[in-house]
Amino acid sequence: MKDRIISLLRSNARLSAADIAQQLNTAENEVSAAISEMEKQGVIRGYAAIVTDEAPGSETRVKALIEVKVTPNRDGGFDRVARRIAKFPEVTDLCLLSGGYDLQLTVEGNSLQQVANFVSAKLATIDGVISTSTAFQLKRYKEAGMIMQSDEEYERLKICF
Repeated sequence: MKDRIISLLRSNARLSAADIAQQLNTAENEVSAAISEMEKQGVIRGYAAIVTDEAPGSETRVKALIEVKVTPNRDGGFDRVARRIAKFPEVTDLCLLSGGYDLQLTVEGNSLQQVANFVSAKLATIDGVISTSTAFQLKRYKEAGMIMQSDEEYERLKICF
């Protein structure tokens, strides 16, 4: 049942326990207990709203995707460096990758300069960080499975001879 609850919450975190219980054809108190247990265990870490770039305050935020090459630590592999990077408030997402880079993080700031300063003054100076590659996010089309732009009707240009 927990996997089905998680699936429903991933698609809509605002569903109430009653709504979930109805969809799963089970008792509301069972759903509430399962959700509480998953929150206490840390399986469910939080709930988030997915907002458009037009939301108040969004127009001043800058996001960057940063790939990082790391020298793995003998005892902890990439974990030691990743845990250190994760503590920075500018870092919103961080994951281990396969391929040319070892870590990928998403960084948010109020300006391009603020993000650039984070990379040069904080990230690049961490022991074990070999190199970074930064790409600034220009426009979001889809996030967490949600299409971010309303569908615009495409009209083919008329060609006259």
